[in-house]
Amino acid sequence: MAAPGSRRCPPLPGAAPRGPALTAHGAARRPPRPALRRRAHAGGPARAQPRPRPRTRNPDGDVSPWCYVAEHEDGVYWKYCEIPACQMPGNLGCYKDHGNPPPLTGASKTSNKLTIQTCISFCRSQRFKFAGMESGYACFCGNNPDYWKYGEAASTECNSVCFGDHTQPCGGDGRIILFDTLVGACGGNYSAMTSVVYSPDFPDTYATGRVCYWTIRVPGASHIHFNFTLFDIRDSADMVELLDGYTHRVLVRFNGRNRPPLSFNVSLDFVILYFFSDRINQAQGFAVLYQAIKEEPPQERPTANQTLAEVITEQANHSVSAARSSKVLYVITTSPSHPPQTVPGWTVYGLATLLILTVTAIVAKILLHITFKSHRVPASGDLRDCRQPGTSGEIWSIFYQPATSISIFKKKLKGPSQQDDRNPLVSD
Repeated sequence: MAAPGSRRCPPLPGAAPRGPALTAHGAARRPPRPALRRRAHAGGPARAQPRPRPRTRNPDGDVSPWCYVAEHEDGVYWKYCEIPACQMPGNLGCYKDHGNPPPLTGASKTSNKLTIQTCISFCRSQRFKFAGMESGYACFCGNNPDYWKYGEAASTECNSVCFGDHTQPCGGDGRIILFDTLVGACGGNYSAMTSVVYSPDFPDTYATGRVCYWTIRVPGASHIHFNFTLFDIRDSADMVELLDGYTHRVLVRFNGRNRPPLSFNVSLDFVILYFFSDRINQAQGFAVLYQAIKEEPPQERPTANQTLAEVITEQANHSVSAARSSKVLYVITTSPSHPPQTVPGWTVYGLATLLILTVTAIVAKILLHITFKSHRVPASGDLRDCRQPGTSGEIWSIFYQPATSISIFKKKLKGPSQQDDRNPLVSD
């Protein structure tokens, strides 16, 4: 979340190394003194103009680099070192503010107790995405994606200390330092491929009695890589846990006695980050960078010597295998060089009619064979002897002509008075 082209501050505690205090003219060593030259300006408090000072770590354990400032009065005073490439974790950068309109056009307030987190919490409660501090006491909120429109300034131009905490930077004269309001939230839902999760109230010390959950869910990720760039939890009762998002099983637990490794992986795409603090021993907290990794399955590509026909054949074999495994009886495909053509409706009906007529002819032939076999027609001489008085023999005849209807009608035998007709079958 650092500004483009800048690097994060080293995650070491600010007191390591502490660095030597200054001495004057070989005299006994004494603490440096904070008298600063100040320049008044319109629309804001006096801006401190420190003299050149040696660069060293801050003496109070803060995560950002600081410098001692020695002047002619007793006491100790320090400000951020002039390292333009260094950015505080969660800082979006330092930007110019010409005031008409300001970079952030949402809600705003002023406070003589302003800190980074009080401004962020105020903007988050108003449902704004960005929070900005200016001149040490002014807080601005907004959703403006073009907050950079007046240009980016050097980080050293946003080093005016917050009125509520002199260890934090709160912008400068006509310079606004920006943060995402997700910083320091107690809980949240993350689905981006990479992001940073901060302890509650960050960069302030986390409050007592905190219970916070953050869900990190990136569908399709093979594993999630975690890197704790900052981990300052001193109480063994305060803890950070990673849980399986599906089973809620604790995967790993860190506290004041069990610090996390430099980096590690969790082979899941859904992880829950849990934080708990008791009622004593507050500390700076943590900042963890996560990155989800998606592994693409290997894709088989045809070799240079493999022809297109071989590729199509191989794909067809895969299709047939898949069809057999799914119990599909037929796989119908078309040639890739010829577009599919529709079959006319009359052709389908003609084929169906031909099939019906063929079946009907076979059935009729079988019936005709059975009929003639069971009712044999006698000769004309024997017919008179077999005929009983008052009755006449009858048979059924079936005539079939292809592609036409089938006619079934009854035939009668000829009487004795019709001697000239040699055919024993006459029609009604």
